Amino acid sequence: MAASERSRPSLFWPLAVIVIPLVSILAKITTTDAHKLPRDGAFVLAPNHYSEFDPLVVAISVFRTGRLPRFMAKESLFHVPVLGWILKRTGMIPVARASSASAAKQTMKQSRELVEHGRGVIVYPEGTLTRDPELWPMRGKSGAVRLALAGDIPLIPMAQWGTQHIMGRYQKGLSLWPLRKRVRVLVGDPVDLSDLRGRAGEQAAINEANDRLMSAITALLEQLRGEKAPAKRWNPAEHGQRETGRLDS
Repeated sequence: MAASERSRPSLFWPLAVIVIPLVSILAKITTTDAHKLPRDGAFVLAPNHYSEFDPLVVAISVFRTGRLPRFMAKESLFHVPVLGWILKRTGMIPVARASSASAAKQTMKQSRELVEHGRGVIVYPEGTLTRDPELWPMRGKSGAVRLALAGDIPLIPMAQWGTQHIMGRYQKGLSLWPLRKRVRVLVGDPVDLSDLRGRAGEQAAINEANDRLMSAITALLEQLRGEKAPAKRWNPAEHGQRETGRLDS
């Protein structure tokens, strides 16, 4: 059952007791179509990303469904005192910047472990905060789709909007007033990758899967914002921007 994963004693319990009430002071989070997140078994959840605060919004939305919010995080964070211990104890997945062969091997290992343990993982496909001036999803990286294809795992798109009023992109500190700002989250149907199964090692298949994922996330965000995204997705490389903080390539 969906609640069984969350009901098992874990470090998530004390974290949730502390984090959820604090975030609820700042944000009134409404999640639509949360039932589209699998109630059991492995999944890869791919949200848009434009604020350092939005991982908390995503985590709470996932936790409320009865699933545990596990993220992919940079491997270097696992070596930070206290933080590294928390990341390991909560089952977060380390991602190392490595050669393509090493990265592919790591992806296969991670996908097998997800399937074996029936766990979900949250992967930001953009790899870092969007560089799009209007906060639309930019060009995606391949980590989320590689993980999904390697293990034939459901790939779920998600969009959230409103977090920028609490903490804007690159903003230092939080905007505290007014309290309880509205933040909306929308979960989409799994991205159909059935025709790409068994092709996790092909770059053409990876590119096609990634395009489908980013289009799905953008469509969800269009619903939340009530407007159309630009016809062409923002590519930082075309604008002389570095994609710092990325988790994959």
